[in-house]
Amino acid sequence: MPEIQLGAHTVKSHGVKVARTHMHDWLILLLLIVIEVILNVIEPFHRFVGEDMMTDLRYPMKDNTVPFWAVPILAILLPFIVILVYYFIRRDVYDLHHAILGLLFSVLITGVITDAIKDAVGRPRPDFFWRCFPDGKGVFDPVTKDVMCTGLKSVIKEGHKSFPSGHTSWSFAGLGFLALYLSGKIRVFDRRGHVAKLCIVFLPLLIAALVGISRVDDYWHHWQDVFAGGLLGITVASFCYLQFFPAPYEVDGWGPHAYFQMVAESQNVNPSNAVNGSNVEESDLEGGHERELSRVNTHDSSPILEGMNGTMRY
Repeated sequence: MPEIQLGAHTVKSHGVKVARTHMHDWLILLLLIVIEVILNVIEPFHRFVGEDMMTDLRYPMKDNTVPFWAVPILAILLPFIVILVYYFIRRDVYDLHHAILGLLFSVLITGVITDAIKDAVGRPRPDFFWRCFPDGKGVFDPVTKDVMCTGLKSVIKEGHKSFPSGHTSWSFAGLGFLALYLSGKIRVFDRRGHVAKLCIVFLPLLIAALVGISRVDDYWHHWQDVFAGGLLGITVASFCYLQFFPAPYEVDGWGPHAYFQMVAESQNVNPSNAVNGSNVEESDLEGGHERELSRVNTHDSSPILEGMNGTMRY
């Protein structure tokens, strides 16, 4: 396919054009960041916590096994590195741009939904007693028996943000997106039965799951908080991924929608190059479907996929 060559659409040659096309999406990302900051500043709902409810909220206060600063590294930086490595292999700015955009949308939308629910629900954390009464002496309203906290305001505020788990939702949003991204790139669902590919895809999900488990072990969250956070993160990640990429089990799951659209437009401009004899196999022509024909000339030919799939016949 002479009109579509690897390295023909790089950051240097087409990066500005692609970014301008999605300028409104980047502006929405900035808006999501502002909303996220506001949600972390406002005071969450202070749910009634009676004296008899403290039995399940007396777990000791512990440091975070996975600190707050480590979550963006796992959920954003790690997937970004993988996406960047693939760009240097294939040199496709469409894949790079849409993968980064989808990843950021996945994490930020998840963050906004998570913190909005946290503030609205105001569920106390398992270690709420020690946050509320650091000296161990409980003080309660004589009439309602509601807590009358004597601890630091900032610590108490954080104690009302148990549901859902932010660590878990962010981890599943970023690493879940990475798992879907890898599924398409290494063609997990190519029906060849390579279980090793599944191990590669499940690794990010395992890391996210371990982050969630650490939140229960540290007594920062109830198990329901972690379950809800994981479900929220992976759901948003799936929607954001499918916004920019075909489903991983599809023949064209290795590339973004924008790439195939660009190929189709270029073939309309150069109809003589629409079907290249050297790239179209007889088995691909037998179906006679226009959609299949438009995709045949766009089979990925990057080295990383050649090594894992051998000849690319579908």
